[in-house]
Amino acid sequence: METYFIVSTIVISVVAFAFAFWLYLWVKRQPSSNKKIAGIGELIRQGANTFLKKEYIVLAKFAGVVAILIFVFLPEPIWKSDIWSNLIMVTAYLGGTAFSALAGKIGIQVATIANVKTAEASQKGIKPAFLSGFRGGSVMGMAVVGASLLGVSLVFLLTHNGTYLLGFSFGASSLALFAKAGGGIFTKTADISADLVGKVEMGIPEDDPRNPAVIADNVGDNVGDVAGMGADLFDSNVASLAAALVMALALGGGNNIMMVFAFAGIGLLASIIGVGCARMGKKGNPTKALNTSTYLTTAIFTVLTAIATFAFDFSWRIWGASVVGLLVGVVIGITSDYFTNDVNKPVRNVAKASQSGPAFTILNGVSYGFLSVLPAMVGIAISALVSYKLVAPLGDATGMTATYGMFGIAMAAVGMLSIVGMIVSNDAYGPIVDNGRGLVEMGDLGETALDVTDALDSAGNTVKAITKGFSIGAAGLTVIALLGAFMSEVNVKVDELIAQGVAGLEHLTGFDVMDPIVFFGLLVGAAVPAVFSAMLMLGVDRNAQRMVGEIHRQFKEIPGLKEGKEGVSPEYDKCITIATKGALKELVPAGLFTIVMTVLVGFVGGVKAMGGFLVGNIVSGLLLALFMSNAGGLWDNGKKFVESGNFGGKGSEAHKAAVVGDTVGDPFKDTAGPSINTQITVVSLLASLLSTIFLTLSIF
Repeated sequence: METYFIVSTIVISVVAFAFAFWLYLWVKRQPSSNKKIAGIGELIRQGANTFLKKEYIVLAKFAGVVAILIFVFLPEPIWKSDIWSNLIMVTAYLGGTAFSALAGKIGIQVATIANVKTAEASQKGIKPAFLSGFRGGSVMGMAVVGASLLGVSLVFLLTHNGTYLLGFSFGASSLALFAKAGGGIFTKTADISADLVGKVEMGIPEDDPRNPAVIADNVGDNVGDVAGMGADLFDSNVASLAAALVMALALGGGNNIMMVFAFAGIGLLASIIGVGCARMGKKGNPTKALNTSTYLTTAIFTVLTAIATFAFDFSWRIWGASVVGLLVGVVIGITSDYFTNDVNKPVRNVAKASQSGPAFTILNGVSYGFLSVLPAMVGIAISALVSYKLVAPLGDATGMTATYGMFGIAMAAVGMLSIVGMIVSNDAYGPIVDNGRGLVEMGDLGETALDVTDALDSAGNTVKAITKGFSIGAAGLTVIALLGAFMSEVNVKVDELIAQGVAGLEHLTGFDVMDPIVFFGLLVGAAVPAVFSAMLMLGVDRNAQRMVGEIHRQFKEIPGLKEGKEGVSPEYDKCITIATKGALKELVPAGLFTIVMTVLVGFVGGVKAMGGFLVGNIVSGLLLALFMSNAGGLWDNGKKFVESGNFGGKGSEAHKAAVVGDTVGDPFKDTAGPSINTQITVVSLLASLLSTIFLTLSIF
């Protein structure tokens, strides 16, 4: 019976790919005849593909080294196991990296076409422009979830082994970690440089073609917010499914496994329907259209999973946990919207404070950013608590190996990520319409088209803040579930070793913070996200300083550039090269730091220290990710609120202060904040994969 559910999930994945291909063809068929727009679009496409190619070459080398280490040591050292098991683990790991890379590539491919189509459609009105942007983003949404479900289903169908699933998930997560970090460094290098020199120093518009960094800025939207965020949510979805399936296996399989695949497949089906129904009128509100599609997808998932639960005699308690996870995800998104939408007080207060200078802009943004953390953290806590208590009465099927309570949390994470197809579609829509706005300005398509793309871009910023909050919340539940998977992996190995006659081993039932080994791990784990964030933001800082110097050089040395003389163009490629080289140089150290710290703590304190490390990493990481994401979105929309004519409008002192706030917020919300999600997932998966080694080899 399990096989039928897995095969059905594979079929739904194939349907998602077919739908994505139809959407891609639809976007490609949209009219585009403006040669100037096409030329600029081609520069953006070439820049994005060049960066992605160079980044993937670096990551392929990293994956090759990791694959060799996995072959030697996992699932057990090669001298203790048969080579076949280690080969399967390597294949699963490389499969995860390949699927994750493919999702990013597909996103770039369609986004760099959809931006041109959106720009040209804006001349006909907001409705056709919205559809071009949203359907372009939806290709990414369908591809990401289709690839994640297909990958997990194939690995499970072929191996029926939780450890190999964790290997596949680690491949997806490790690539996503570097892709998100590299893309984030690239995009914020260009964005900060373009804003500081263009808006603050020279008082020229955001996408003025005289600015040498403007093409690099548009390239960055694609490599950071499309490819990077796609890889991030791909990794979260795979990790949530892997954690749920590891615990389902430990609890005896059967109905539990069928339920995971059924709910994941239904979630993708609901997203396909939601994307297909997304519409807006000629004078409609794009934000409302995007949110309505999300709520529709949520409702479809809830109803269809209830029908499936009744039809296949699944547990209503587990269904309840999934729905709790999904509803809390929506609530976290609404909370992010409150703190980042310019119709609400926080953004307006930050914009108002900008009249008194950048110091007050920063103080207000930091304060509201910290305030925004509480509702989301409480939401994740309530979701974990309710889902645990709801499912715990089902009992423990295999003693100490796993608990139904932790499986409930895992299913809450699956529920929260069930509509990830729609979430990724909304998220990828943002950078596409942002690029479209830049193309409209650079191509001189007129004020009407600019007003249309401004409205679409504003909706993109609002929805992007919601999707970031959602993805962080989903990551929170996922890594709590992965903590359960870690305990399950350790306890399974303990049973094996006791059966072999090894003495002195105990099952993990929890982590006592009064135990000095656990406390040691907790403190180190809590510090890692802060250091990781600092390394990424310092990378942006160093890179942006180099690019600002290059922009100054061009304005100084190219005659007529500053005045905008006919036939004079900046050397866009120089800025793209600086962003590319800098991002590739900076992306590896931060990711490597988190991996090395995880391994060191495991070898020093064993599985107990690793449990504390994961708890500290999760709590600290979620707090920092939420703070940075919401504070950054708040500063961004505060700047836009001033630019729309409030508190002096463009060129005023308030505007200059707001741009400084946005400059600080850029690496917060688009580099460090979202990358922390993946960092937590990577260390959680690594801990599970190395649990056997930490159990048998540690100093204390």
